[in-house]
Amino acid sequence: MTSFDTSPQLNVWRMLLALAVVFVMLATTGWTALRGQRERSPLEASAAAWERGRIDGRDLPDLGSGPARLARFFASLTEGQRTRLARRYPLTVGNLNGAPVALRYRANRAALRTARAEERRRTHDSRLSPAGQHEAERRMRRYTSLLAHHRRVLAFDPAGSGRVAEVFGDLGRAERISVVVPGSDTDLLTFQRTERVHSAPVGMARALYRAERAASPSTRTAVIAWADYTAPSGLGVDAATATLAADGALRLTALVRALPGASPVALFCHSYGSVVCGLAARRLPGRVADIAVAGSPGMRAEKAAHLRTPARVWAMRDADDWIQDVPHLEWGGLGHGADPVSAAFGARVLSARGAEGHSGYFVPGTQSLANFAEIGVGAYRSVDCAHGDDGCRAGLSATAEAGRA
Repeated sequence: MTSFDTSPQLNVWRMLLALAVVFVMLATTGWTALRGQRERSPLEASAAAWERGRIDGRDLPDLGSGPARLARFFASLTEGQRTRLARRYPLTVGNLNGAPVALRYRANRAALRTARAEERRRTHDSRLSPAGQHEAERRMRRYTSLLAHHRRVLAFDPAGSGRVAEVFGDLGRAERISVVVPGSDTDLLTFQRTERVHSAPVGMARALYRAERAASPSTRTAVIAWADYTAPSGLGVDAATATLAADGALRLTALVRALPGASPVALFCHSYGSVVCGLAARRLPGRVADIAVAGSPGMRAEKAAHLRTPARVWAMRDADDWIQDVPHLEWGGLGHGADPVSAAFGARVLSARGAEGHSGYFVPGTQSLANFAEIGVGAYRSVDCAHGDDGCRAGLSATAEAGRA
């Protein structure tokens, strides 16, 4: 059995080494960068048009309205009016928490077709470098893939490196909902992969959905591959701080608050995604029953209790995961706090047997994926604890069956 704990002296040395690397990067790249005025993104342009728009003489609601108010607005419309809004403002409706899920799917299909046409034009734009034309071709292929008839795109923003979220299963009828929150190097082009399939959000979510169905065929489940936040690129300053995670936490909270129905929700947070989930924890609605992290650099808390969430907090780490060598400390805004698999943190520590490294937690056949699936369907008493005992299941006997309701 491999211990997850490390000595305080070793952690100090790791922290000093990490800080030295960071300060070198800051010296060579600059702590701040002046940014020129940027053009308005397609989503921003769509939102501006929405704010000026009307439907059959009625003003459109403010986009800052809560999801409940927006849901009431859409419920007051005829099907024809909803369809017209989706066609007129596809990016806005497709990303609008509170809009009907099926309408968001249709709106995002329209937005994807527009974005694909733009990238097709860019592939022949002589003003672009060969590298720029190649990237446009890659994005065009990604949009074509997302437009396949069976795909349900819940969110889509082509700006910058791109954001996207996809649903597996019937979100409206689901009895249990799972959300996969990925980590660094996640964007539109890495949303799915043909190699190392299960290291990308689509592969993670699809594998989890299949594992949940196998674990409990009678339970209607839905899984969201949620790459609808700007993730860090590589292991630089962004990955060592919580700036991007803070924005991601707001977006994740907004997503969960707008999910249809009242079914329990479980969050499965990988790597830097666990920082996002840690910051979101205290703001999440009570329907979030579980927060499970894998390969976590920390959750910006010293103890699970400090997350201030009624959700069960689970953690796992494969013995070969390089993240164990990252200092689990926070100093001056750098680092993400205590190690979630340490005994002192107080999470329910799960077995990750078979995961193989930092990106293998969702690979079919691993105990890590099996544990995630059991949590996803509420079968808490069936999970496999990290240390070969019943520690991670303590106190769950009375709640296990209730969690499946």
